[in-house]
Parts: sequence; structure tokens; C-alpha cells
Amino acid sequence: MRPLAHLAADPARTRGRRHGEPQGGTRGPRDAFQRDRDRIVHSIPFRRLRHKTQVFVAPDGDHFRVRLTHSLEVAQIGRTLARALGLNEDLTEALCLAHDIGHPPFGHSGEDALTAAMAEAGGFDHNAHTLRLLTKLESPYPTHPGLDLTWETLEGLAKHNGPVAAPLPWALAEADAEWDLELASWPSLEAQVAAIADDIAYDNHDIDDGLRAGLFSLEELLEVPLVARLWSGVKARHPQVPDTRLLPELVRDQIGLMVNDVLAEVRRRVGVAGVASLDDVCAAGRALAGFSAPLAEEEKALRTFLHTRMYNAPKVAAVRAEAQQVVAGLWSAFAADSALLPPDWRPRDPERVATLRAVGDYIAGMTDRFAIRQYRELVGPVELPEAF
Repeated sequence: MRPLAHLAADPARTRGRRHGEPQGGTRGPRDAFQRDRDRIVHSIPFRRLRHKTQVFVAPDGDHFRVRLTHSLEVAQIGRTLARALGLNEDLTEALCLAHDIGHPPFGHSGEDALTAAMAEAGGFDHNAHTLRLLTKLESPYPTHPGLDLTWETLEGLAKHNGPVAAPLPWALAEADAEWDLELASWPSLEAQVAAIADDIAYDNHDIDDGLRAGLFSLEELLEVPLVARLWSGVKARHPQVPDTRLLPELVRDQIGLMVNDVLAEVRRRVGVAGVASLDDVCAAGRALAGFSAPLAEEEKALRTFLHTRMYNAPKVAAVRAEAQQVVAGLWSAFAADSALLPPDWRPRDPERVATLRAVGDYIAGMTDRFAIRQYRELVGPVELPEAF
């Protein structure tokens, strides 16, 4: 099948950067999207992902995924899809690496607590905070705030899950007001590929982590039809190998099945929609990257199993409650006395909403372990399990 390179984002035709290129200095033989990827990898927020929750609180064991390893695995799958489709691999990788960079400590549990705490200041949304972080808060350059990423990267991060309808999260509204991200249209195929790569990564790697943590057994997992079907194939190929040695093979087979399904489905949707250019991708009115209908049903059953047996498991829920206590307690302490914030984080604007948003920015940037340490220093003791 011919690649879809005619639909790829072209770094030579980028809409550019809001602040333009710095004058002087040598930046090496990299195109605009390669430089975006490198700016993300070299950033402090990206490094902090190594101590931020994926499912388990970061101290919970050396072998479980954290936000950083998850993001790297998403990037690997995203690049594979982009290469096979003839899309821009560097833009895809940049989007995959940065898609979770706006997460607060303790993952979705921390986000829920921060959203509730920030209600007076407009709430919190990790996707919107990704844009705020990359355009305002992370500022390694001497002449402007943010990483000054290309329009295509910012647009893809804002819309990788599809068009964003009003009312917008306040942080995203601010970013869009400064540079129109055309939030009502679909993003590039690179952004859509990054989104489905995220689904493939956590569907499969959460199986590995859930089994390792003892949250469910292989026998229970085999109640999921998709898993049972692939497990039969693995056992047929390796009848004499112990089951524990075959679990990684199951995950590999499932990733391969999902990747191949997405590749075929993208090509089918593009053909049916008559898409012939990047502009057509954005105007298509629907996602062009995704699972086929049969696999989408099977994947839905797997996701339901993971929500029931892993994400909402009693052990995980108990830790979630403690984690939310940490975020809520830190919020109360800093909101009551913003002088507790480090000097660089104290807002220059004395208006209350600005102060509360500064508190939110500071807490959102924390790693799990730093948040726990800050809570113990400012609020009091908290007990979080060290391992499952």
C-alpha cells in the first residue's frame, strides 16, 4: 500500500514559532519539528515525568510504569505508525513525548483533587495545562517565555483527542487567544496517530503492570475475549513454555494486532473520505486514525476490565484517597498563605484568581515524592504505601 506522505505535516511549510528564531548561535542541522522534539526532551517538565504517577504512585516499585516511561512507550508506537503511513515521525514523536507533560502529581487522582480545589480560579485540565506549561511556565530562553514550539506542535497537543468545543478550559483559552490554534477543526494525522498510540500503550502496558501488582490473575484477564483469542495463539506457538514466560509475548502480539489494525483503518478512512491534503484532514469532520469497528468493540471490553479490576481496584482506590488528601492539603496551605510559595512562583498580580492560579501552577509541577515531602513539612503526616 502506498504511504500517505502527501497528508504529512511538512516542517518546511510550518506556520512557524510565535516568538521567531533567536539570532546568532548554532542550532545544528535539524528541521523545525526535530527541534520541537529536542526542546521537549531537554525540558525540566519532561524530566519530572519520571517521578509522576501513571497508575501507581511513583514510589510504588521500580518495575512499574511512570509518566516518563509511558510517554516513551507511546512515542515508540507513534513513530512506528507514522513511519508505516509516511507521516512526519518527528512531529509525531514530539506530540507523544509531550502529551502528558501537564499532568499534576498522582496522575488523574491528583488532577481530580486539583480541579476541585481550583474551582474558584477556573478549575484545572491537564491537557490545557500542557499548553500553559510549554508556552509560559517553562522558560529556558532569555528573550521570551515558553519553549516557543511550532504552531503545528501546539495545535496537535491542544487537539490530539479531537476538536475542542467551547467553553474552553481557561488555560487553553489563554493559549488560543495568543495564537489561534483553530480548535474547532481536526488536527493533523500526526496528532491523531499520537492519540491512538496513547490508547495502544496503556491498554497493553497496564495489563503487564496489573498482573505484576497482583491486581488480577491471568485466568481473570482471559475473560476478556480479545486477550483470550491472542493467548490461544501464543500457547499454540509455545506449548512447552511456562505461562509466566509467555505474558510478554501476549502483550507484544496484542500491540502488533492493534498497530496493524490502525494502519489498515487509517488507509480505509482516508480512501472513503477522499482526503487528498493536510487541509482535507483538518476539514474531514471525523477522526481518520483509530481502530476498526470490530477491534474497537474488543478494545472497549478490555478497557472496561482494566477500569474495574485495576484503576478502581480497592488497593489503588485507597492510595488515590491519600494522594488526593496530599493535593488538597497543599492547595489549602498555599492558597491561605501564598508567601509559602518559593519567591519565583509568587504572582506579581495581587488579584485573587492570579494568586490561586499561581498556586495551581506550582502544585501541578510537583512530582509525587516532592508533593509528599511538601505536605509533611507544611501540613502533617501522611501514609502512602511504598509498594504493592
